[in-house]
Amino acid sequence: MNALRAVIEIGSTGIRLLVAEITSDNKRNILDRSEQLVNLGRDVFTTGSISSQTLHACIRILSRYVEQLNGWGLKPEDATVIGTSAVREADNRDPFLDRIKIKTGFTVKVIDGIEENRLMYIAVTECLKDESPSMQKNDSIILEIAGGATEMMLMENGRMAAAHSMRLGTVIIEQKIHALSGNIDDAKRFIGEFILNTRNNLNIEMNLAKVKRFIAVGGDMKLAAIFAGKPVSPFMWEIQREDFNNFVNEVQHYTPEECVARFKINYNETSIFQISLTAYNLFVQLTNVSSVFVPDISIREGVIISSTNHVDETLQAEFNSQIFASASSLLKKYQGDERHAEFVKNVSLKIYDALQEENGLEAQDRILLEVSAILHDIGMFIQADNHNLHGKYIINNSEIFGLSREEKAIVAFITCFHKGKIQVSENQEFRLLSRSTRMSILKLSAILRLADALDRSHSQKLSDFTIHFAQDSITFRIKGHHNLTLEKLAVEEKCDLFENVFGYKVVLV
Repeated sequence: MNALRAVIEIGSTGIRLLVAEITSDNKRNILDRSEQLVNLGRDVFTTGSISSQTLHACIRILSRYVEQLNGWGLKPEDATVIGTSAVREADNRDPFLDRIKIKTGFTVKVIDGIEENRLMYIAVTECLKDESPSMQKNDSIILEIAGGATEMMLMENGRMAAAHSMRLGTVIIEQKIHALSGNIDDAKRFIGEFILNTRNNLNIEMNLAKVKRFIAVGGDMKLAAIFAGKPVSPFMWEIQREDFNNFVNEVQHYTPEECVARFKINYNETSIFQISLTAYNLFVQLTNVSSVFVPDISIREGVIISSTNHVDETLQAEFNSQIFASASSLLKKYQGDERHAEFVKNVSLKIYDALQEENGLEAQDRILLEVSAILHDIGMFIQADNHNLHGKYIINNSEIFGLSREEKAIVAFITCFHKGKIQVSENQEFRLLSRSTRMSILKLSAILRLADALDRSHSQKLSDFTIHFAQDSITFRIKGHHNLTLEKLAVEEKCDLFENVFGYKVVLV
């Protein structure tokens, strides 16, 4: 049976609606698109708040969308409504969301930059799924420059090397340049300096000179592709590097009136359009790519795909692998012991799976355990003493592709609890979490502590073992002849949480 899905995105420059039909064979047919401009970004990035005038404009637009959805037999509660950087950064965000709920019935979910990256990745991957395997393994950059932020993903050999949400948005740049009475040349210098300061860090994560494919996402790039590129598939354009550079240089010298006449855009959008193309072009210049690919997608398509009940298993597995690749890249950046992390990860998952019938955890918890196992010793980069605390700090202040802020906080807690005495009653930050979240963290921490203890010597000598359950004990039976003294001491030190949480005494033989 076919189903309808609706997504509304409240962005920095406008409010956009997408309605799609999900067929019984999981295909997506776009039925309706709408876009209405609104000055959210200009308000927030200059004054810090959403003005009363803009609030009322948003309510008028969303009220029209209620009527539009009614035409498809959908109610406000049937739609997924997301707010991005402008809503996220507004000082009066909560009153703004409350008025929208009361006046229109829409409940807005404010997403962070990493969630935007996740949704963009899902949409781009779906768009490119018919590519050849060799193309998919190219070093690639996926870039979207929006009104309030720039979302970037670096893919090395098809694996996630890094994901970033940078506070470089077209509306932010426009407001800064306007305050200085500057022009497009000043904007170009501003963007160039930002990129210059960012380039070295990006090159550490992936050699930009080796990038073979540049994927640019966003409405401004789609407009550029229509005028300067050519379609290579029903949902993809390609712009040759030289053609794109010439097009951008030409548009930079247009007056607002010329932009309106040629591109049929709103007068107030012209400077943002010029700034956007300039920024994309400067990022392209960091690489040696011969062309730029522009898919006809947005994060709204990502929401549609991720909200279906039958998400493609291959796509989901690929997405999960990118989460782990991002965590591994972070560990490598901080010079972690990759062999030890791999061993602890495998043992953690083996214990988790052995307990699956009684651990009371969700599928996503297994993913969080795997990420935690990869990163559990990352704090050693700062200092061996209290490295669990240092690790918690690094994780909370780093970007891990595919994990929300809340999920990243869970990983940070698990990393913190993998070592030392856990004093839950004295940890106010932990106590503020919901009971179910606290229990998930304690269960996953208990598993990680035990897995880490089984490689106390960091020699990975106990990789071959079996797990046996008795009524009140769990026995790890090691195959082969090994000196288990260090591991037995470590298990004795770290098994207390496991025994308290799962009720099993731990035996190592």
